[in-house]
Order: sequence, then C-alpha cells, then structure tokens
Amino acid sequence: MGASRYIKEAFAASMKSGAVRERVRAWKQGNTVQRVEKPLNPVRARELGYKAKKGYFVVRVKTKRGKRTRNRPQLGRKPGRNRKRENPGKPWQWFAEQKALHRCRNAELVGSYFAGGDGSSQFFDVLLKTK
Repeated sequence: MGASRYIKEAFAASMKSGAVRERVRAWKQGNTVQRVEKPLNPVRARELGYKAKKGYFVVRVKTKRGKRTRNRPQLGRKPGRNRKRENPGKPWQWFAEQKALHRCRNAELVGSYFAGGDGSSQFFDVLLKTK
C-alpha cells in the first residue's frame, strides 16, 4: 500500500470530524476567490494534474448553493417567466472554475474538486497553471 491511500483515509476522516465546520466558517469570512498556499486534498490535486512546483497554484472559490434566482416579470403576465428560482443547467463546480479563470486571466485550468461547504455556500479548490 502506498502513502496516498493512507493520506486519502486520513483526509476522509478529517472531513467527517467537526473541524470542517471551523474551516468553512473561516472561509466564509474571506473573499469569493482567494489564493491559498497548498491544496486542501493533495492526493486529489495530484490525480487532477497539480504539481508542487513553480507555475502551479491553487485558488479557493466560494459559490452559492441552490437554484438561481430570476428577476420577476414586469409589465404584464409572462407565463414563461413566472418561476422565481430556476436551475442554471450547469454544475456549480463549472461556475467556480469560470470565476477563477476570470480572476486569474494569465492562467489556464488544470482541474478542480469540492473542498467543503455548508447550507448556503460551496467551496471548490481550483488548480491553475500560468500560461
């Protein structure tokens, strides 16, 4: 058995403990797109193509959970627009990747994975590489 298996098991155990709540609480105070020193889950980052060397970096992105709130219809009855909340049709991970790429324009996407979340927010670690 390699070391990565033990690291995976340790990470899974830490995600089940109460420490996740403290991490998420601290992350919610930060910005929507925030650069971090190293990935939260190094084994998953390596599987996606991350390398701990110059040119690679990690960004933690906060996204809202739930459906997208639409604007209410104006000036008469519009049956097709009477839904207040609508599914965006794409996963929130895709939106997190787009936020990171918009913020870091000189980078290209390597991958991303779920880092944690609570009832109102989800956090993704987005792995980027400079062009």
